[in-house]
Amino acid sequence: MDANQFRAAAHAAIDQVIDYYENISDHRVVSNVAPGYLRQLLPTEIPENGEPWDDIQKDITEKIIPGITHWQSPNFLAFFPANSTYPGILGELYSAAFTSANFNWLCSPAATELETIVLDWLCQLISLPPAYLSSSPSGGGGVIQGSASEAIVTVVVAARDRALRALSAGITDEAEKERFVDATRGKLVALCSDQSHSSTQKGCLIAGTKYRAVKVQRDLSNQNFGLKASTLRLALEAATAEGLVPFYTTVTLGTTSTCAVDDFAEIAQVAKDYPNLWIHVDAAYAGAALVCPEYKHLIAGVEAFDSFNVNMHKWLLTNFDCSCLFVKERKHLLNALSITPSYLRNEFSEKGLVTDYRDWQIPLGRRFRALKAWFVMRTYGAEGLRKHIRNCVAVGTGFYERVKARPDLFTIFTPPAFGLTVFTVNVERQGLKGRNEVTKEVYESVNADGEVFITSTVVDGNYAIRIVSGNPRIEDKHLARAFDIIVAKTEEVKKRDAHTPPIVEIQKELKGL
Repeated sequence: MDANQFRAAAHAAIDQVIDYYENISDHRVVSNVAPGYLRQLLPTEIPENGEPWDDIQKDITEKIIPGITHWQSPNFLAFFPANSTYPGILGELYSAAFTSANFNWLCSPAATELETIVLDWLCQLISLPPAYLSSSPSGGGGVIQGSASEAIVTVVVAARDRALRALSAGITDEAEKERFVDATRGKLVALCSDQSHSSTQKGCLIAGTKYRAVKVQRDLSNQNFGLKASTLRLALEAATAEGLVPFYTTVTLGTTSTCAVDDFAEIAQVAKDYPNLWIHVDAAYAGAALVCPEYKHLIAGVEAFDSFNVNMHKWLLTNFDCSCLFVKERKHLLNALSITPSYLRNEFSEKGLVTDYRDWQIPLGRRFRALKAWFVMRTYGAEGLRKHIRNCVAVGTGFYERVKARPDLFTIFTPPAFGLTVFTVNVERQGLKGRNEVTKEVYESVNADGEVFITSTVVDGNYAIRIVSGNPRIEDKHLARAFDIIVAKTEEVKKRDAHTPPIVEIQKELKGL
């Protein structure tokens, strides 16, 4: 493909992307292809001779798009959003054009320095304490990771290293220190709310440390499932009494199931009694709301914690992947992850004049992801990002009000939070089991039709439906239509359920046969 062919293909591709976005609501949200569909449509081997772009682009339309689940559709109401916008797409285009591994400053100075600048912008925008800025006396700063899970693996490794260094600091004999570290590593344990994302448990598997989930009860003051300081303290004391060494915990701003917020301010007080405990804030989705002043009270006490992560690629209009990790002291990442063979050495790094982000992450190489964050921030500005967040919350609140207005059909499970509504279906059957079965049936019935896509969760034994309104194209009409679909499916399922004999009666009939 020469320059002229590329120009023509690029124009055609951009036109196709625009058409896709402008007409995305026309697509069924969830693909209904069967597993293995693509293998039946594509050749089993690479073509011997190159093919023209027109043929390749035609296959995008005819073979790839039918197998896409359309996350950018305003009818995608599942999981948490994965926003994408035109400025972000342009950032990816330039990143692809400038492709470099960017494992140190010298590989592409602009890639490193722009990342430092835009992460400082974001740090200030969401009102994190100055300690998390790259210019802070404590040596903090931000780095873009691939995902919140990747960020957690990174800080778990740093936390493990910090704890072992601190605990072995008084041992001068190297052989004795090695034996102590080996023995102590097996006693390290991470303690996290059972509402925390599973990425913490996976991070501990990778780091070779123990993990324990702490059971969280519903908080009667706010009817959600946030981790309280007293619960964490009891878990820390119990682990210590067993001879274990608590070294890490994740606190969450917006849990996956219900968008609960842990008790930051009180947990910060607990941290004072456990100096070797690394506390990481997982704010992957809901942290985006901190661009709005009305949410900033939620992170009171965050200055006592060690790291904080928010995904711009979830709710801040930046396409995947752009997970922003902030640390209060970068030295702990460097101590745990720095390896400098001869082929990575250069005078700027040796003199400490630059940042080498390879020491802030698990991989060596990295993409120029700061471009898309920069483009999005400049295009929308702080006010544009606030407008986006507030619109999503307002539309989500409208859906919550619709659910609340039908107590004959639904029960709100937890209060609305960050555009998320969580509810269950009311049934005539007795007990939790009956309600769970019917709620699940409604959920599966809605998704089977494919006009909208929703997700479910199980919290404290309760099966519930989740609806989240985080799409930049979301309007009240989309949630109104989703509500009508859910109501229709609920009435259909309840009607069918009312005509189904109780299981005891069915068993009697079977015995009679």
